[in-house]
Amino acid sequence: MQSLSTFEPSLALVSDPSAAARWRARRDRFDDAAASERIELLAATSASVRATVLRTITAAGLGHVGGDLSVTDILTTLFDGVLCIDPLQPRWAARDRFILSKGHCAAALYSTLAECGFFDAARLAHFAAPLSPLNGHPNRRKVPGVETNTGPLGHGLPVAVGCATAAQLAKRDWRTFVVLGDGELQEGSNWEAAMYASHRRLSSLTAVIDRNRLQQGAGTADTNELEPLADKWRAFGWEVLTVDGHAHGELLEAFTSLRTNRPRVVIANTIKGKGVSFMENGVEWHHKVPSAAQVEAALKELGQA
Repeated sequence: MQSLSTFEPSLALVSDPSAAARWRARRDRFDDAAASERIELLAATSASVRATVLRTITAAGLGHVGGDLSVTDILTTLFDGVLCIDPLQPRWAARDRFILSKGHCAAALYSTLAECGFFDAARLAHFAAPLSPLNGHPNRRKVPGVETNTGPLGHGLPVAVGCATAAQLAKRDWRTFVVLGDGELQEGSNWEAAMYASHRRLSSLTAVIDRNRLQQGAGTADTNELEPLADKWRAFGWEVLTVDGHAHGELLEAFTSLRTNRPRVVIANTIKGKGVSFMENGVEWHHKVPSAAQVEAALKELGQA
């Protein structure tokens, strides 16, 4: 890792070969490991990413820490155990496509990408700084590993459907994964995309719902009830799996098990602020930034102090 003093916030992001080599070693070890060791490897990476998220948001003085922590296990399972990617070649034509539709949780995505070597983790110190490519919402032109700009909710799934359609038309075998927030499902564009994906039989498409049941300022049920959520997706012609969104083994099974000829949605039941007891299930942590003392306590709880 280079010294932060060598960086200007506006410098372009480039791959970090050392971090990419460590990620490749983890993937090789993961591929050869028994199921129990695989879960241990993913849990260790998740703890590291959560610690990075906390430090990144606190340094910036802004972010969405609660949603970042709820989605972390989903991201680390995908990037360390599922996705066919190459951090040294972010635009590799045969790569799997990953889209974070809930783009406000950029700190979790950036921390995961840095862990994989898409760019130097030292650059996270410039998260949301003026002129920094690491904006509060991901930008595909500025951040290696980002497939499409996200932020306005309801855009990620339609783009993912487009990616999966492209693979189908080109007869390519790369897959598309998209992570959505549950509050985001109140946007009608998602259901138009879901209907089209079913019509096209986009079996290479997996949507993952970060079902933490909280959104900005309130519970999803208080804002606009989503249940019966699984039945709605089934009615739209999708294969539906429901898992514990913090159980790496369940996530792995959901992402890699034998497919039907339909698109798949994984409803991942999660906890906002997962891993930090005083943040868990607290709606105020959608936007709230922890103090230095709270970060210290959180890192100790995560075993990352």
